[in-house]
Amino acid sequence: MNDHEHRLARVVEEILESYQEHGNINHLDGSNLPTRSEVADLADDLVSIIFPGYFRGDQLDELTSRYFVGERCARILRHLEGVLVRALSVECADRRPGQAGAKPELQEKAHELAFDLLQAVPELREIIHTDVQAALTGDPAACSSSEVIMSYPGISAITFHRIAHYLYKQRIPLIPRMMAETVHNRTGIDIHPGASIGRSFFIDHGTGVVIGETTRIGERVKLYQGVTLGALSVSKKNRCGAQRHPTIEDDVTVYAGATILGGETVIGRGSTIGGNVWLTESIPAGTTVILEAPSQRYLGGKAEAKSRA
Repeated sequence: MNDHEHRLARVVEEILESYQEHGNINHLDGSNLPTRSEVADLADDLVSIIFPGYFRGDQLDELTSRYFVGERCARILRHLEGVLVRALSVECADRRPGQAGAKPELQEKAHELAFDLLQAVPELREIIHTDVQAALTGDPAACSSSEVIMSYPGISAITFHRIAHYLYKQRIPLIPRMMAETVHNRTGIDIHPGASIGRSFFIDHGTGVVIGETTRIGERVKLYQGVTLGALSVSKKNRCGAQRHPTIEDDVTVYAGATILGGETVIGRGSTIGGNVWLTESIPAGTTVILEAPSQRYLGGKAEAKSRA
C-alpha cells in the first residue's frame, strides 16, 4: 500500500470514528430514507393533476385527460406507497429503537394513506382555485390564470403547502417538511406544513416570506414579500399543543417586511399592517398599523445641489 492509499485509509477510519462519536446525524439502521428528489417528483406529479395541461408538456383535452389522470394516479400511488413505507419505518424505529415495525402493516397503512391523498385531490383543487382567483384579483399585473399558475411563486408555494398540510394532518413523518423545503428552495417562501391557511390566500412577490408551524390564517389574506409570521421564543419547552405563532383573521393585508410574532397575537379582521411594522401584540378588527415616515438626509453632492437650489 503506497502513501496515498495509507492516507485515504486513515481518512476513512477517522470518518467512521466520527460516526460513533456523533451518531445523532447518522442513519445506519439498514433502511432507506425517502430522498429529496423523489419527494420533489411526487409533489410535481400531484401538481400536474391539480393543474392538468400546465406542466411537463402534457397536451390534454377531454378525451385524453381520462387516460392522463389514470396513468398519473397509478404512478403516484405506486411511488407514494414506497416513500410512505420508508418514512413510517423511520418513525417506528425512532419510537421503538431496534424495531422498525411490521412491514406488511406499514405497507397497508401506506397504501391507505396514499389512496386518501388521491381522493382528496378534488377538495384540494377546489381551494387552490380560490388561491388562483385571489392572485388574479389582488395583482393588477396578473393577465390570466395561465400566467398566475405557471409563473407566480406564491401560487407554487401555496399549492405545495395545501398538499403538505394535508399530509401533516395525517401525522405522516418527514414527507410534509420535505415538500415544504422543496418549494422553499424554488421560491424563497418558507411555509411550515403545520400552518393553517384559509381560502383565497395570496402571496405577492413572496421572496423571504416565513410562516411558522402554528400560524392560523383566515380567508382572503394577502401577504407581500419579506413578511414573517413567527414565534416570540424558540424554546421547545411546553411546545406540544401550544400556539407559538400569530393568528391572522379574514381580509387582512400585510405589507412587505412586516414581522408579527407570538401565539397570543391576533390581527383583527380587515386590518392592514404596513411595511416593516413589528408587532408582538394583538390589534382589533379594522385597524391600520404603519410606521411614521423616517427622517431622510442627503450627504455629499446631492446635499450641496439641494442647498444651492
